[in-house]
Amino acid sequence: MPLLEETLGIGDLARLTGVPVRTVRFYCDEGIVDSVRSTGGHRRFDQAAVERLGLVRRLRGLGLGLPSIRRVLVGECSVVEVVALERAALDVQIADLAWRRASLRAVEEVGPGERAARLELLAAVGSGGVARDALIDFWRRAMVAPVSEVMLTTFMAMAVPEPPADPTPPQVVAFAELFALAGDRALTRGLLAMARANAELITDEGELLDGIGEACALAEPLVRAGEPPREGPALDRFVAAHAMVRGGSDSFRFRRRLLSYVAADRVPGMRRYWRLVTEASGTPVALGASHLWLTDSLERSVRPGGAAGTGIAEAPANPSIKKET
Repeated sequence: MPLLEETLGIGDLARLTGVPVRTVRFYCDEGIVDSVRSTGGHRRFDQAAVERLGLVRRLRGLGLGLPSIRRVLVGECSVVEVVALERAALDVQIADLAWRRASLRAVEEVGPGERAARLELLAAVGSGGVARDALIDFWRRAMVAPVSEVMLTTFMAMAVPEPPADPTPPQVVAFAELFALAGDRALTRGLLAMARANAELITDEGELLDGIGEACALAEPLVRAGEPPREGPALDRFVAAHAMVRGGSDSFRFRRRLLSYVAADRVPGMRRYWRLVTEASGTPVALGASHLWLTDSLERSVRPGGAAGTGIAEAPANPSIKKET
């Protein structure tokens, strides 16, 4: 304990640190700064209080609250740690504000006839984080066969876009529409029914997802270039991935059956989902767009003359493919 003659009065401490006297009193009452009392009952401070109060003033200047500052003073956290936590919290606030700003602009920019519907759409979702959580839940509900956590994380990263830090009005609208799709029970039921039916036929879900991922990677440059669905190495890899886990081999008959197995992936709701993922993420080609291209290519491969939508052919679309017996 320093001698009283070596201590500072509250006025001297205020002048040395630039902190008002009333604030020093408040910090004393809150236990932020220690003091001793003179025989006359006045607060006295040692030199350590000058350094301590200077640190408090600087941290307050950065916007840190007293709870965070107290954790530094008692040694629970370093200055770097509390600053990092404060910055992370600020990033969340800034992202929320950016989302709100883009949402307001999206309402402003739409015509009067569509404004009420746009307002209702955006108000339902609230934020990008809410939309993302709903999409993750949507896919979890649609999955039946167990997959590894690594595989699940990889799929979610491709199927669920990350809300941008500074979204554009079209992006918040796309996220809001995805949020609405995630609540479409009919769409979920269709995916779930397909998953259950396929679960009985597929021997290794992880191996299938790996093979589909490779096929999608082969298809992506074609999708990006605007090439129409067609046969080729990408489709061959896609069919082979399914054949491997379904106990079949690539043939016209197998491809025709496979088309029925992936039917739920090709409904209008899923086509819209992947289009919205592309718009929400700002990426040229989403995984689902490549997958749709592959399933459309699959359809063309079993249609007469390779033209989609003209009826099921009874002969192989590719003469080199042996028909299953």
